[in-house]
Amino acid sequence: MSRNRSSSIEQLPADILEKLQALLRDPRVNQLDATRRINVILAEQGHAERVSKSSVNRYAVRMNEVGERMRQSRQVSEMWIARLGTEPEGKMGRLLNEMLRTLAFELTEKVMSSDLNEDTLPGVIDQIKNLSLTSMRLEKSLSENIKTEKEIRKAFAEEVAAETESVAKEAGLSAEAVQTIKNKILGIADK
Repeated sequence: MSRNRSSSIEQLPADILEKLQALLRDPRVNQLDATRRINVILAEQGHAERVSKSSVNRYAVRMNEVGERMRQSRQVSEMWIARLGTEPEGKMGRLLNEMLRTLAFELTEKVMSSDLNEDTLPGVIDQIKNLSLTSMRLEKSLSENIKTEKEIRKAFAEEVAAETESVAKEAGLSAEAVQTIKNKILGIADK
């Protein structure tokens, strides 16, 4: 079955669609009341079209599915942000990269299991192309983040080592002890 034709809900004027969405979010309003109210508004504004209870129901179901996916995505994001919030940015980049790979795999599975035709194929190809470009950019960004993170750690360790050397010499430590401390500090930066 082709979905080329827009639903009666998608053809509503933007302000009336917003009113329908608000009605559907209101737990005090059932779908029958929402349908009736929207049809009254359409009639009052002189629109010839009307919405059916079934089209409102289909739209409400889609709205709820999208809302549920958004809630789940938000929960997962909040959990990972809470867990990685104190971690270096490189780990966050790796997480995002892994999420993108998972999305690409899921999209590939859907493409393989769907009936592609000359109408749907260009859209799928565009999605895959965009996902691929995003993945490449994310890989490059991840690599740059890791490189920058290492450079910052190394520069900081070099500053700490130089300051430690000065303080250790003033404290009367031997040259060998000073060098051992510097090596330990600089070794941490290489990890």
